[in-house]
Amino acid sequence: MPDCKFGQGILSTEDIETACRSLKAISHPLRLQILCFIGRKEVSVKDIVKGVGTTQSNISQHLSILRAKDIVASTKVANRVFYRVENATVLRMMGVYPEK
Repeated sequence: MPDCKFGQGILSTEDIETACRSLKAISHPLRLQILCFIGRKEVSVKDIVKGVGTTQSNISQHLSILRAKDIVASTKVANRVFYRVENATVLRMMGVYPEK
């Protein structure tokens, strides 16, 4: 099967399966907004709450779903949790290319 030529050809054949699993998780408007807010940065939950404009509880629920699907990863520093988009395929689909 040739590489996908959809859009800018950003997905290789091996990324198609990962993309399919990820699309369901990121299809919720708030989860997509969270991912766009994070981009390539590592961002605290507090900053996500301020940037996205909803409650910490709501953000945490959606981050939990994204973490369970291996889309985001977190790092705890003291009493703060920082999130980053961990899935390179998702970054490519968003047009935010990971650093090499």
